[in-house]
Amino acid sequence: MSAATALQLRDVHLPAAPGWWPLPPGWWLVIGACALVALLVWAWRARRHRLRRRWQQHFATALAAATTPAEEVATMAELLRRAARLRKPGAELLQGAEWLQFLDAPESPAFSCGEGRLLLDGGYRREVDAAAVARLRPLARDRFVQLMTGLRT
Repeated sequence: MSAATALQLRDVHLPAAPGWWPLPPGWWLVIGACALVALLVWAWRARRHRLRRRWQQHFATALAAATTPAEEVATMAELLRRAARLRKPGAELLQGAEWLQFLDAPESPAFSCGEGRLLLDGGYRREVDAAAVARLRPLARDRFVQLMTGLRT
């Protein structure tokens, strides 16, 4: 036997396919970026929620100091005017229908055509219906929070 025939040639062997773990560095960057974005979104939403609750509490505290329904309406009007000044300087100077239109949400004219009309003269009346004030309270609170935070509730 010659030396050429004694040597057995074998086929090319491919290495084993790489496993999925440990991940390549690029995947770690993608995972880290996604985690950072999720953390930022969570923190932003939590801050927005705390801010909304803080302004709702401020509104409730201010109304708790009022002793009569007329005082409640006057307090709501004052809080809304202050919030309007913050959101759009000069808006607190609006009067009558223009003021109510400013307070209206685009989807519902609840101030100019609904319960919000009580804000025009309710603070100056001797007698104000307590049920009407109770219907106005959530409407005014939501608009106050919207104006103070710049967000829809």
